[in-house]
Amino acid sequence: MRILHTSDWHLGRTFHGRPLEDAHAVFMDHLVELVRAERVDAVLVAGDVYDRAVAPTESVQLLDETLRRLTERTRVVLTPGNHDSARRLGFASALLREGLVIRASTGSVGRAVALPDADGGLGALVYALPYLDPDTARAGLPRLLAEQLGEHGEEPDRPPRLARSHEAVVSGALRLVAKDLAERRAGASVRVPALVMAHAFVGPAGAGEGPQTTESERDIRVGGVDLVPSQVFADLGGSPLAGQAGGVDYVALGHLHRPQAVNLPEQVRAQRAGAGAGLPVLRYSGSPLPFSFSEAPFAKSSVLIEIGADGVSSTELIDAPAPHRIETVRATMQELLSPRYDVLTDAWLRVELTGELPVAAVARLKQRFPQMLAFSRVAPSERPREQVVVTPQTDPVEVGGRFLAAVGGREPNDAEQAVLREVYEAVRASDRSL
Repeated sequence: MRILHTSDWHLGRTFHGRPLEDAHAVFMDHLVELVRAERVDAVLVAGDVYDRAVAPTESVQLLDETLRRLTERTRVVLTPGNHDSARRLGFASALLREGLVIRASTGSVGRAVALPDADGGLGALVYALPYLDPDTARAGLPRLLAEQLGEHGEEPDRPPRLARSHEAVVSGALRLVAKDLAERRAGASVRVPALVMAHAFVGPAGAGEGPQTTESERDIRVGGVDLVPSQVFADLGGSPLAGQAGGVDYVALGHLHRPQAVNLPEQVRAQRAGAGAGLPVLRYSGSPLPFSFSEAPFAKSSVLIEIGADGVSSTELIDAPAPHRIETVRATMQELLSPRYDVLTDAWLRVELTGELPVAAVARLKQRFPQMLAFSRVAPSERPREQVVVTPQTDPVEVGGRFLAAVGGREPNDAEQAVLREVYEAVRASDRSL
């Protein structure tokens, strides 16, 4: 089967105040065409469909139209992320059109979405986990774990207590996945591949180098804990049924905006290899658009997965279109006004000014770069900040000159000193006339 993994659309988001509806529409056209051209059997959308719980009307319309176009060609499995309202996104999910499945409730985490293959048989099983907020999931998951797995707390008739962490609730959900997967694969003549969708911050615990984050991702820490160790997807949350379940083949992750693979710890890899068991492929597809200047240098993509009875045979990053040029430039004022940067006059621009800060610099740069969205000045690191002591006897014109030197990178010239003196004398004259 050919499955397309995408996430973090953030419909309704703006970029430093600039609307992104046109860019989102371009991506949706690209997605529909990609499904057609690559004969994709299913699209997995791993959370953060909208940018906020109450989405703008235009975003709702774009999603509705996109899902209609996609489901005319393939099947879609969609889950909410931490930006979405699970209740709103999942409203009337049981009544939706054929080919569209929205899994938005904790109660469905252990129930697979069965994807048919081209011949109408069972092609793959998808376990679509919505974003599991620990404070919310701890209310419903323990009951499911007690009823379906017989897990109990200190008292036999009480559900287990889960720690207030993402690792605890995701692991609990995966133990429910293990039970369902073991039952489905028991006695089956052909191994059906299995995929898990999850919206979380996932990485190898204690590995030193974690996943690559950007400045536009919302913090999801609860109680100071945010990381879900990647090995919980290999052992299905520590389930005793993990061996019978046969493991999952691919984990479609959402939340981080840079496309990247997530490694399993070497110890886990060695243990699985020694037992003759396969390893799941864990990957973030990343967002389809850059939502901050820090994301702009990195290509945006979706993941095209080839999967069969033996697991994942290949993954391919498919570049997403880039409707807007987004750049960061660090230069002096003289350099910025030179022909060298003529190519950036239409770019969405962040300017980091070095050297002197001339009068009306921002206004002049705005005129040259109409799409300048952010401005900052990089102060010379080699010059220590001067400590200025101001007393009632200090000449105010001298204080003004020192301020201009501090923010402008040079001492005011004679003409500027004259303006400072003229303004100061005018203020004094005005005070005397009151």
